[in-house]
Amino acid sequence: MTPAEGLPVRILVVCTGNICRSPLAEQLLRESLAAAGVKAVVTSAGTHAMTGSAMTPEAAALSVEYGAASTEHVARQLTEQLIADADLVLTATRDHRRDVVTLLPKATRYTFTLNQFARLVSQDDASNPLVETVIPVPQPASRPSLDFPAYIASVAATRGLHPSPTPPTLDDVDDPYRQSAAVYARAAVAINGSVTAITAALVAAGA
Repeated sequence: MTPAEGLPVRILVVCTGNICRSPLAEQLLRESLAAAGVKAVVTSAGTHAMTGSAMTPEAAALSVEYGAASTEHVARQLTEQLIADADLVLTATRDHRRDVVTLLPKATRYTFTLNQFARLVSQDDASNPLVETVIPVPQPASRPSLDFPAYIASVAATRGLHPSPTPPTLDDVDDPYRQSAAVYARAAVAINGSVTAITAALVAAGA
Protein backbone atom coordinates (compact mmCIF):
# COMPACT_ATOMS: atom_id res chain seq x y z
CA MET A 1 0.00 0.00 0.00
CA THR A 2 1.31 3.44 -0.92
CA PRO A 3 0.55 6.25 1.54
CA ALA A 4 -1.39 9.09 -0.01
CA GLU A 5 -0.20 12.63 0.48
CA GLY A 6 -0.75 13.68 4.08
CA LEU A 7 -1.85 10.26 5.32
CA PRO A 8 0.12 8.49 8.06
CA VAL A 9 2.72 5.89 7.18
CA ARG A 10 1.63 2.36 8.12
CA ILE A 11 4.29 0.33 9.92
CA LEU A 12 3.81 -3.31 10.93
CA VAL A 13 6.12 -4.93 13.50
CA VAL A 14 6.38 -8.73 13.57
CA CYS A 15 7.73 -11.31 16.02
CA THR A 16 6.65 -14.83 16.99
CA GLY A 17 3.99 -14.71 19.70
CA ASN A 18 3.16 -10.98 19.48
CA ILE A 19 3.41 -10.69 23.25
CA CYS A 20 7.02 -9.54 23.85
CA ARG A 21 9.22 -8.05 21.16
CA SER A 22 6.79 -6.80 18.53
CA PRO A 23 4.34 -5.05 20.88
CA LEU A 24 7.24 -3.47 22.75
CA ALA A 25 8.72 -2.22 19.48
CA GLU A 26 5.28 -1.13 18.29
CA GLN A 27 4.64 0.96 21.38
CA LEU A 28 8.10 2.51 21.56
CA LEU A 29 8.13 3.33 17.86
CA ARG A 30 4.64 4.82 17.98
CA GLU A 31 5.61 6.99 20.96
CA SER A 32 8.93 8.04 19.43
CA LEU A 33 7.48 8.95 16.04
CA ALA A 34 4.58 10.85 17.58
CA ALA A 35 6.95 12.84 19.79
CA ALA A 36 8.98 13.71 16.69
CA GLY A 37 5.90 14.81 14.76
CA VAL A 38 5.98 11.92 12.29
CA LYS A 39 2.50 10.78 11.27
CA ALA A 40 2.43 6.99 11.51
CA VAL A 41 0.10 4.13 12.37
CA VAL A 42 2.19 1.44 14.05
CA THR A 43 0.75 -2.02 14.67
CA SER A 44 2.11 -5.51 15.30
CA ALA A 45 1.38 -9.20 14.76
CA GLY A 46 2.95 -12.61 15.34
CA THR A 47 3.95 -15.42 13.00
CA HIS A 48 2.69 -17.89 15.63
CA ALA A 49 0.68 -15.47 17.70
CA MET A 50 -0.71 -16.25 21.13
CA THR A 51 -3.94 -14.78 19.83
CA GLY A 52 -5.90 -12.76 22.34
CA SER A 53 -3.09 -12.63 24.89
CA ALA A 54 -1.76 -9.49 26.52
CA MET A 55 1.90 -8.50 26.59
CA THR A 56 4.00 -10.36 29.10
CA PRO A 57 4.29 -8.41 32.36
CA GLU A 58 8.02 -8.02 31.77
CA ALA A 59 7.54 -6.51 28.32
CA ALA A 60 4.76 -4.23 29.54
CA ALA A 61 6.93 -2.97 32.39
CA LEU A 62 9.79 -2.24 30.00
CA SER A 63 7.42 -0.39 27.68
CA VAL A 64 6.45 1.90 30.54
CA GLU A 65 10.09 2.25 31.62
CA TYR A 66 11.03 3.42 28.13
CA GLY A 67 8.20 5.94 28.00
CA ALA A 68 5.29 4.36 26.17
CA ALA A 69 1.97 6.01 26.97
CA SER A 70 0.02 2.75 27.00
CA THR A 71 0.79 -0.95 27.20
CA GLU A 72 -2.70 -2.18 26.28
CA HIS A 73 -2.28 -4.93 23.73
CA VAL A 74 -4.05 -7.99 22.32
CA ALA A 75 -1.93 -10.43 20.32
CA ARG A 76 -2.99 -11.23 16.77
CA GLN A 77 -1.87 -13.56 14.01
CA LEU A 78 0.10 -12.26 11.05
CA THR A 79 -1.84 -12.41 7.78
CA GLU A 80 -1.14 -11.67 4.15
CA GLN A 81 -3.60 -8.77 4.32
CA LEU A 82 -1.80 -7.13 7.24
CA ILE A 83 1.43 -7.29 5.26
CA ALA A 84 -0.22 -5.94 2.11
CA ASP A 85 -1.70 -3.02 4.04
CA ALA A 86 1.68 -1.94 5.43
CA ASP A 87 4.12 0.55 3.92
CA LEU A 88 6.98 -0.85 6.00
CA VAL A 89 7.31 -4.18 7.82
CA LEU A 90 9.90 -4.48 10.59
CA THR A 91 10.61 -7.92 12.05
CA ALA A 92 12.36 -9.07 15.18
CA THR A 93 14.57 -11.56 13.33
CA ARG A 94 15.66 -12.68 9.88
CA ASP A 95 13.48 -15.77 10.27
CA HIS A 96 10.44 -13.56 10.78
CA ARG A 97 11.37 -11.60 7.67
CA ARG A 98 11.43 -14.85 5.72
CA ASP A 99 8.00 -15.74 7.10
CA VAL A 100 6.61 -12.38 5.98
CA VAL A 101 8.02 -12.72 2.48
CA THR A 102 6.75 -16.30 2.23
CA LEU A 103 3.23 -15.05 2.90
CA LEU A 104 3.56 -12.15 0.46
CA PRO A 105 6.63 -12.33 -1.82
CA LYS A 106 6.38 -8.74 -3.06
CA ALA A 107 6.82 -7.57 0.54
CA THR A 108 10.54 -8.29 0.19
CA ARG A 109 10.81 -4.72 -1.10
CA TYR A 110 9.63 -3.18 2.15
CA THR A 111 10.42 -5.75 4.84
CA PHE A 112 13.51 -5.56 7.05
CA THR A 113 14.49 -6.70 10.48
CA LEU A 114 14.17 -3.86 12.98
CA ASN A 115 17.90 -3.79 13.62
CA GLN A 116 18.73 -4.07 9.93
CA PHE A 117 16.53 -1.12 8.99
CA ALA A 118 18.03 0.98 11.77
CA ARG A 119 21.51 0.03 10.59
CA LEU A 120 20.81 0.87 6.96
CA VAL A 121 19.22 4.25 7.62
CA SER A 122 22.09 5.14 9.94
CA GLN A 123 24.87 4.47 7.40
CA ASP A 124 27.22 7.41 6.99
CA ASP A 125 29.63 5.87 4.48
CA ALA A 126 30.54 8.68 2.09
CA SER A 127 31.21 6.12 -0.64
CA ASN A 128 27.57 5.06 -0.63
CA PRO A 129 25.87 6.90 -3.54
CA LEU A 130 22.47 6.52 -1.89
CA VAL A 131 23.34 8.00 1.48
CA GLU A 132 22.14 11.44 0.46
CA THR A 133 18.79 9.90 -0.44
CA VAL A 134 18.54 7.70 2.62
CA ILE A 135 19.55 10.36 5.12
CA PRO A 136 19.39 13.70 3.32
CA VAL A 137 20.61 16.97 4.77
CA PRO A 138 17.58 18.68 6.34
CA GLN A 139 16.05 21.31 4.08
CA PRO A 140 13.80 24.30 4.86
CA ALA A 141 10.42 23.53 6.37
CA SER A 142 8.72 24.48 3.10
CA ARG A 143 10.13 21.50 1.19
CA PRO A 144 7.70 18.76 0.00
CA SER A 145 6.84 15.99 2.42
CA LEU A 146 8.78 12.74 2.25
CA ASP A 147 7.96 10.33 -0.58
CA PHE A 148 7.89 7.33 1.73
CA PRO A 149 7.80 4.56 -0.91
CA ALA A 150 10.80 6.12 -2.66
CA TYR A 151 12.57 6.43 0.67
CA ILE A 152 11.98 2.76 1.50
CA ALA A 153 13.14 1.77 -1.99
CA SER A 154 16.35 3.73 -1.50
CA VAL A 155 16.96 2.05 1.83
CA ALA A 156 16.29 -1.37 0.30
CA ALA A 157 18.80 -0.61 -2.44
CA THR A 158 21.55 -0.19 0.15
CA ARG A 159 21.18 -3.78 1.34
CA GLY A 160 23.70 -4.93 -1.24
CA LEU A 161 26.11 -2.06 -0.64
CA HIS A 162 26.91 -2.83 2.97
CA PRO A 163 28.08 -6.16 4.38
CA SER A 164 25.91 -7.95 6.89
CA PRO A 165 27.05 -7.56 10.48
CA THR A 166 29.33 -10.13 12.04
CA PRO A 167 27.77 -12.23 13.36
CA PRO A 168 24.60 -11.89 11.25
CA THR A 169 22.52 -12.41 14.40
CA LEU A 170 23.24 -8.77 15.24
CA ASP A 171 20.36 -7.98 12.90
CA ASP A 172 18.06 -10.00 15.19
CA VAL A 173 16.45 -9.21 18.54
CA ASP A 174 16.67 -12.27 20.79
CA ASP A 175 13.41 -13.70 22.10
CA PRO A 176 13.10 -12.96 25.83
CA TYR A 177 9.93 -15.03 26.34
CA ARG A 178 10.26 -17.13 29.50
CA GLN A 179 13.81 -15.87 29.90
CA SER A 180 15.47 -13.89 32.66
CA ALA A 181 15.04 -10.20 33.38
CA ALA A 182 18.51 -9.66 31.92
CA VAL A 183 17.44 -11.13 28.57
CA TYR A 184 14.36 -8.92 28.55
CA ALA A 185 16.52 -5.91 29.35
CA ARG A 186 18.91 -6.67 26.48
CA ALA A 187 16.01 -7.02 24.08
CA ALA A 188 14.57 -3.70 25.22
CA VAL A 189 17.92 -1.94 24.82
CA ALA A 190 18.25 -3.28 21.28
CA ILE A 191 14.69 -2.35 20.36
CA ASN A 192 14.93 1.13 21.83
CA GLY A 193 18.24 1.78 20.10
CA SER A 194 16.78 0.83 16.73
CA VAL A 195 13.63 2.86 17.36
CA THR A 196 15.74 5.92 18.17
CA ALA A 197 17.83 5.51 15.02
CA ILE A 198 14.79 5.00 12.80
CA THR A 199 13.00 8.03 14.21
CA ALA A 200 16.04 10.24 13.73
CA ALA A 201 16.46 9.07 10.14
CA LEU A 202 12.81 9.62 9.24
CA VAL A 203 12.87 13.11 10.74
CA ALA A 204 16.07 13.93 8.84
CA ALA A 205 14.49 12.61 5.65
CA GLY A 206 11.50 14.92 6.05
CA ALA A 207 8.81 12.57 7.32
